[in-house]
Amino acid sequence: MSGWGHEPSEERGQAPWSARRPDGTVPPWSTAETQTYGGHRPAPAPAPEPPRAHRPRRLVLALLAAVVLGVGAGAGAWVLIREDDGGSAGATDLTVTTAPPSGTSTSPPSGTATTAPGYRRAQDPVGYTLLVPEDWIRRQKAGEEAPVVFYDAPDDGRRLQIFRIAEPTVEESLAQAETAPGYGFASRTGYRALARDSGPGFAELTYRYDDEDKGPRLVVDHRFEAADGTPYAIRASGPEELAPERIRAPLTTALGSFCPSGGDCG
Repeated sequence: MSGWGHEPSEERGQAPWSARRPDGTVPPWSTAETQTYGGHRPAPAPAPEPPRAHRPRRLVLALLAAVVLGVGAGAGAWVLIREDDGGSAGATDLTVTTAPPSGTSTSPPSGTATTAPGYRRAQDPVGYTLLVPEDWIRRQKAGEEAPVVFYDAPDDGRRLQIFRIAEPTVEESLAQAETAPGYGFASRTGYRALARDSGPGFAELTYRYDDEDKGPRLVVDHRFEAADGTPYAIRASGPEELAPERIRAPLTTALGSFCPSGGDCG
């Protein structure tokens, strides 16, 4: 059975091949929609009172207390901000960086050390870090095998779609996503493969199709092995009328900065 509901759906938040197989079973990647003394003794004669040592001490203690309270307040604010951001889909960013205390150092996150102009580093709760356009909005939908994460442009219809794949190789995954009967890319209205590329640890297909709601779309589907050996797919898409470079640019930056949690991406 074929048709829109059974075809790869970048627009509906499904992994590109989500649907039931012809025998009625569901592909393993199918989708779908994440803290003193108190008295005074008489003296025989008055004498000048020596300077009291405890006053400076009290002042020092007061200053130390203020510093401690200030640091504590800052840490509390960091916790609150982090908790709020971490639980909201579409947050501008998912991490908050604070200046480390004097005498300590922090290591830069894995992957690309610098942030490209116009991009932000997203530490995604699904389990990886990458650079995405700074004003793109994140959302997540549950797939059968793994979550499907989207970053959507606010105004021009471009999108990144990221998910883990289950096939043994990236080549097999891409071939099945394209040609599987009933739900492969090739069954989409107006489908046409435009370019193919492959190499050690990656496979890529660029194609176009006619979306019934959004019109002609251009898609670059790139499947690759991450630094820890886990296979992923990142798909960039947008209106076919846009320059291909505008659609591919976020994909290129995402791939160059992608690092799975705990991976050695230096």
